[in-house]
Parts: sequence; C-alpha cells; structure tokens
Amino acid sequence: MIAIEKNKSIKKYTTFGVPVLAKYFTQFSDLKELKSVLSDKKLMEEELLILGGGSNLLFTKNFEGLVLKNNIKGISIEEENDSEVLIRSGAGENWHEFVMYCVDNDFAGVENLSLIPGNVGASPMQNIGAYGVEIKDVFHSLEAIEIKTGKLRVFDKEECNFGYRESVFKNSQKNEFIITSVVFKLYKTPTFNVSYGAIGSELKKMKVENITIKAISDAVINIRQRKLPDPKKIGNAGSFFKNPVISAEQFEDLKLRFPQMSYYKLPSGEMKIAAGWLIDYLGWKGTRKGDYGVHKNQALVLVNYGESEGKDIYDLSSLIMKSVLKNFQITLEREVNIF
Repeated sequence: MIAIEKNKSIKKYTTFGVPVLAKYFTQFSDLKELKSVLSDKKLMEEELLILGGGSNLLFTKNFEGLVLKNNIKGISIEEENDSEVLIRSGAGENWHEFVMYCVDNDFAGVENLSLIPGNVGASPMQNIGAYGVEIKDVFHSLEAIEIKTGKLRVFDKEECNFGYRESVFKNSQKNEFIITSVVFKLYKTPTFNVSYGAIGSELKKMKVENITIKAISDAVINIRQRKLPDPKKIGNAGSFFKNPVISAEQFEDLKLRFPQMSYYKLPSGEMKIAAGWLIDYLGWKGTRKGDYGVHKNQALVLVNYGESEGKDIYDLSSLIMKSVLKNFQITLEREVNIF
C-alpha cells in the first residue's frame, strides 16, 4: 500500500520554490502503484494534481486536494532502422537528461530543446518548444492512464491536437488522463535547424566548423545559461508568458509605431510577437519588489529570489499584462499553470 502524506510541503518539488502545502501527497513509480491510488474511491473525490518536474506551476495558495508525483522512469528503443529510431521514455524522466541521452547516441531531433526544465511527461501536454522546434515535430505517440477507469490508452499525434504550447491534455481532455510514457521519432541522419534565434551566431562564437547535433545542443545550452536563471539558485518557471500571435493588420499598425519590435512570421500569415521584447520595452526587465521580480537578463522570466509568496508573483504578472495591453493592445497569456 502506498503511503499517503497529509499537509505535505511540496515547495521543494516546484522550481518556483514558493511555500505551499498539499492536503494529500503521494508518489508512484509504475502503473501498479498509480492504479492502486486511482482505485481509492474516497481519495479520488479530492481535487487531483499530477506533479512532474514542477517547472510550469505557480501556487498562490495551499492545494486542497491530492498531489500525485509521477516518478515513472526508463528509456528504451522501441524500433529502429538505418535512418530512424522510435525511443520511449518514462514520463518521470528529467527532460534535459533525456535530451542528453539522445544527443550522446546521435539521435537527432530534440537537440534544440536542450536545457528546458521539467519532465518528459509534461512535454506533449505543453507541446514545449524552443529555437524553431516543437514536440509535435518529433512526437510519435504516448501512453496514458484514464483517471476515471484506470485503463491504459495510446494517443497518436493527431489525437493530441497539438497547438502553440497547447494539446488536448490542456483543453478538451484536461484532468482526464495521466501520461505514463512518451515515444519520440528521432533520426540518425540529422537535419540541422540553426536559423531560429541566436544559434547560428553562437556556433560562430564557438568556432564550430562542422555542425553536429552535439554542437547545436551546446550552443542552445550556452544561450539559455546566459539568458535564464538556474531554478536551483533562483526560483523560476522559465518563460512565464506565451509569445502572442496577432493578425497581419494589427502587426502592420504596431510596426509603424515600434519599428524595433521583435517578431516571427507564421505560415498562416499571422505574426508571433516576442513577449519578452514587449515587456522589456516597457521597462519591466530587472524590476525587483522585495524578494520577487523580473529577471535582469530575460524579461519573460519572473523570479523568486528567496521567500516570496506565489500570490506576489501572480500579482506582478497581472501588472505586466495590463501594461502590455494598455501600450500595445496585445493580451498576454500566462504559460505557467496557476493554482
């Protein structure tokens, strides 16, 4: 029988590191343990939160329900041929460690996603992305347990309905499934993606003559380490806001007023605007209020310098959103899940 802890501090399980208690807390390392918890009808009456790496959460109050920590590990090759490999990872594996496993084995496709915080199980939920690559580009399938029935279900790419930082698990089937493993389709002959962001210039700085997936991974790590604070040193959840997508018409109007605005044209004709640029332009970068604020090197990142409350950080995000709306007529969305 799995031990259920009461009034458990889960501060150490989240990268923001704000004080928070869970009414009930337990962990599972395999399907048998997970199904044991789900079969407890009284416990299942509680509000449920599945916790992975805790890197995309901000608690503004104690959690009055059951927190389930996913610790399912294991990386294995499902299928491979001369050009491709299907590789399965347990949902509880650390994402960056999984990427390093792929890089070390010359499996291409996820190197641009190096050093993103969190666990593998959250990657398809969020459709995480960076430097021109998203999970949907390398996703094959996943397995998930249906909470209501305890049955195992396989989702293919189409069923996940991926969008920008979105999937079916954040929308129509939110809180209905617990992801237990993910299968990725990677490649033995790489197609390098170095056009997005500062990867090209970083490779030049590194004096790389022959591009490899290891070199791209190293470049991404260098960039992220310069721009982003280490959650082990300063509490944060990475990018707090999504990059907003606006119409071409709205973009043309804004571009006349703000010619330096940073943007990226989407295949749809819409324009993705760099939220960090908007926030930085308005002077928020480096703002500090007591023990919390906006990081000095990256305006997208809100930080907890020590003992701040989650509500303080949330209120700061609201002020930033109002400021951006007032000045640019753009509505920012939080990428971080708020509880």
